[in-house]
Amino acid sequence: MKSTVSVETPKASGYLQQLAKHFGHKRPVTFDAASGRIEFDGFTADLAADSAALTMTVTADTTDQVARGQDVLWRHLERFAFREDLAAPEWHAA
Repeated sequence: MKSTVSVETPKASGYLQQLAKHFGHKRPVTFDAASGRIEFDGFTADLAADSAALTMTVTADTTDQVARGQDVLWRHLERFAFREDLAAPEWHAA
């Protein structure tokens, strides 16, 4: 199962790298300025950044794990982007 959200922000690459570095202390992570992957227990997060948006995709075996992944990513993004007024996330099945 997959779920994706695209968050409009001119700081997409910075947030991608901040998320990857943050989780990289405890989780397997690969990333560069434009893409990244974070492997959690129960789900995987794929991140992609361009000049206009950060796209986050959660992949998991169950809907509960997908929901957990959505929550973890969104809470951390909100914390890092506290200076921005991010719109509420609209996750879509992928």
